Amino acid sequence: MHNAPPEVLISEVGPRDGLQSIQATMPTAHKLRWIDALVAAGLREIEVGSFVPPRLLPQMADAPAVVQHALKHPGLTVMALVPNRRGAEAALASGVHKITLPVSASEAHSLANVRKTREQMLDELRAVHALRRDAVPGVAMEVGLSTAFGCTLQGAVDEDDVIRLAVACAEAGADEVGLSDTSGMAHPLQVRRLFTRLRAELGERAGAAHMHNTRGLGLANCLAAYDVGVRTFDASLGGLGGCPYAPGASGNVVTEDLVFMFEAMGVRTGVDMEQLIVAREPLKAGLPGEPVYGMTPEAGLPKGWLSNTTSAT
Repeated sequence: MHNAPPEVLISEVGPRDGLQSIQATMPTAHKLRWIDALVAAGLREIEVGSFVPPRLLPQMADAPAVVQHALKHPGLTVMALVPNRRGAEAALASGVHKITLPVSASEAHSLANVRKTREQMLDELRAVHALRRDAVPGVAMEVGLSTAFGCTLQGAVDEDDVIRLAVACAEAGADEVGLSDTSGMAHPLQVRRLFTRLRAELGERAGAAHMHNTRGLGLANCLAAYDVGVRTFDASLGGLGGCPYAPGASGNVVTEDLVFMFEAMGVRTGVDMEQLIVAREPLKAGLPGEPVYGMTPEAGLPKGWLSNTTSAT
């Protein structure tokens, strides 16, 4: 049974969400080594970069080269973030398998993050959908609905607004719409409630849980999402990253801790914990002095871990 298919998909967002949130720029050669190490650990979907103007995010200037390298790995879904149609054109030309667009549930965050209102982002989404449909219909398109659980700029975000916007994104052409706790304000009861509503409205088109550990609830929120049927989870190796336009909202969920939680529960991720911890080395080498997080790598794996997971799967 050890080769049974994974039950959850861990989507690694460190090379994009992680790297764009820090001041330092990781050299391209280190990025490529890091991605190779992530693939070797068994990760099957990696957000490798974003297609934005280099003057805005110099950390992402090498996105086309990184995509080209990542595409050499068979079985890997290579994903990139695109903020608009121009970014989508560049991403699609590079050969990515999947694009993701940032649509904010909070109007204030939308204006700060992409300098567009929510309605303007829906227009952008329709334009990108038309481009994708006509040029490369095989490429998947998803939306991560940011600030879905609250916003550092405007405070509470109305849950009805979140669901309405999620439905509008699906109608505008998104294959999947997930919910992102950009500001790290979510709690498990809220996560259960919103994802239950999202799945009731969108069914199979309800997408990933993107949680932050800003207030220490990242794993609890992922488990709450899992309990109501979510099976795709974004995470960042070493907990790298946050949102540069959500003040104080550091801390993506740590991939190593998330994988450990699921595997310890007997939920297959397809990821090898020992190789995942090894994948921290090229990350640290490429960003010397940058703090990396994670309880599991610091504590080490429990005695007998390999036999435990083998018998559980």
